[in-house]
Amino acid sequence: MGFIQVTKTSLAFGDRDILKDINIHLAAGSKAALTGANGSGKSTLMKIIAGKLSADSGERALQKSSRVSYLPQSGIIHQGRTLREEVETAYAPAFSMLAEMENLGRALENAVRDDGKTAALLEEHQRLQEEVENSGYYERDQHISMVLTGLGFSLSGLHRQVDEFSGGWQMRIALAKVLLERSDILLLDEPTNYLDIEARSWLEGWLRDFSGGYLMVSHDRYFLDMTVTEVYELFQGTLTRYAGNYTAYEEIRRIELESLMARYKAQQEEIAKTEALIRRFRYKASKAAFAQELIKRLEKMERIEIPESFKKISIAFPPPPHAGRIALTVEGLGKSYGSLRVLRGLDLILESGEKLAAVGPNGAGKTTLLRILAGEDVNFEGRLQYGAGITAGYFSQDAAEAMTGSQRVLEFMEAEAPTALIPKVRDMLGSFLFRGDDVYKSISVLSGGEKSRLALLKMLLKPMNLLILDEPTNHLDLYSKDILLDTLKKFTGTIIFVSHDRAFMEALSTKTLEISPGGSGVPRLFYGNYAYYQDRLAREARGELPGEGNSPAGSAGDQASGRRETPASGVRETQAPAAAEQRETIGGNPRVILIKAAAEQREAAKQRQTRLRRLEREEAEILKHLAELEAEKARLEAELARPEIYSNGEKARKVQAKLREAAVGIETKTREWEEKAREAEICKRE
Repeated sequence: MGFIQVTKTSLAFGDRDILKDINIHLAAGSKAALTGANGSGKSTLMKIIAGKLSADSGERALQKSSRVSYLPQSGIIHQGRTLREEVETAYAPAFSMLAEMENLGRALENAVRDDGKTAALLEEHQRLQEEVENSGYYERDQHISMVLTGLGFSLSGLHRQVDEFSGGWQMRIALAKVLLERSDILLLDEPTNYLDIEARSWLEGWLRDFSGGYLMVSHDRYFLDMTVTEVYELFQGTLTRYAGNYTAYEEIRRIELESLMARYKAQQEEIAKTEALIRRFRYKASKAAFAQELIKRLEKMERIEIPESFKKISIAFPPPPHAGRIALTVEGLGKSYGSLRVLRGLDLILESGEKLAAVGPNGAGKTTLLRILAGEDVNFEGRLQYGAGITAGYFSQDAAEAMTGSQRVLEFMEAEAPTALIPKVRDMLGSFLFRGDDVYKSISVLSGGEKSRLALLKMLLKPMNLLILDEPTNHLDLYSKDILLDTLKKFTGTIIFVSHDRAFMEALSTKTLEISPGGSGVPRLFYGNYAYYQDRLAREARGELPGEGNSPAGSAGDQASGRRETPASGVRETQAPAAAEQRETIGGNPRVILIKAAAEQREAAKQRQTRLRRLEREEAEILKHLAELEAEKARLEAELARPEIYSNGEKARKVQAKLREAAVGIETKTREWEEKAREAEICKRE
């Protein structure tokens, strides 16, 4: 297996340093994420590693015969081939080797027996044959079918022209080709952007089984947690590595930043005081020199900056208008397009304040359902009725792309915002990734993603009590998703939404509506969030529970827990366990009871403290060992970067073997640390 390494790499655009002395090593087993604020240079670094962009300085070392595949964020358009022909171009190296083997075969036919040249030709022919076999060329039909179906394509469409596919599906074709190329290193810039949740789940499994290495950018926290074991953060042009998944990185980074935040706050206070003094004295002749000295001091001050993702910005949107208990009633809802049945037999009663996630495979009819519920599509079967006082807002990608006009972003939002929120519009735009001069762009020049974010923010500024959201997180980074999630969780109205971000769905939903593709089954309503829904499906698949909807009362386990899933009748039944008071009597003396209880509490607290100290000691020991392994890995990577090592195959293999051992050790210790940290956190809460 090969490796790629970038050493002491720097790049500047004008007077801005994008990258400063960057070092990164990727090899077999590297499962890495690249993170950083929007505009920090992540895509630029990926292009440099891929060899698509030259740096101002530094070295890029690629082991001989190693292959690197790169997937950009967007912009790939395929033309002139069928889907099958296009994805088969992933095997172009194998086609070239087969052609070369044919040429060698003809040369062998004309070669003289026992000639030394014949042996060399046979050896080269054998080498090429082995490479073709290792490329998966002879199993390509099976691999193509597996990858395309995993990414959501129908095999019946293999002979469709690629020109017919939309932009999102074009990027899925590009991803399919990258996965089929069987490269040693994958560089994936937001591979989940155009994938639904089923395709993301399939890609998670594929990456976990991948034997090579990869570095990727993604804005899906759950996806990153499932697929990476190390995180590289790009901040102010420098790159720092953190062991563990994305959640572990956030926790470690949070601890690191506590002191930085304290210094940042103190510096901001000092800057504010200094600026106040400058304003006070700069126009007084007797104090002009003093004011100039203060100005120079501010100019020389090295400003402390913190990543956007760690600035906790809270946005308060208008409170929803008062509404009745029932937000929405649906009876016998169905929808067909000619002979194509999309939705069938949906009955639903949604109470105010509930947050419903609509789920189902791609093409099941989720967007169609949301359009009907929002009043955008009135041609349907059945009855739909809003509750008393309900005012609905609808967000969709189509509506966002229809936005146009010469008005500037800031002016547009100030005109849309209630008077009380106008002073906060600039901060709100910043939290939705409109920063700096972006707020002065005219709407007509905005990209599709920018229009989507602007349309979402515009809708949230209106006082509404029913939000219907079709993929609201599609063009948001992790920082903006967190702000949106926090805002929607605080929203006291009703939300119906579709999303492909599992962490977002789990955190926001209180109920889950499952829609079967093509109206093949009655929609099922689950009285729990998306994580609960996934657990139910897993238990059904294992035969531990009957399929929901087969029994009107659900399972006995659900009755005991107060939860029940049925066809989406909207009738919620809960069965709380009977409350039972338990009283202790010791000689009928309440004082004795209290003394005994206090003693038991003190003993339990003492044991808890002892256990917590032990866990903290073990955690510190693991972290110490982890730091040693990290140092050893850094030393080996530096050694591998030396020309006398990476140019010598035997020496390079020995160093790579040690690197793999260090990587395995880091992964093992990271899991141990995560477990101890989790135990300690539970102990603190007890």
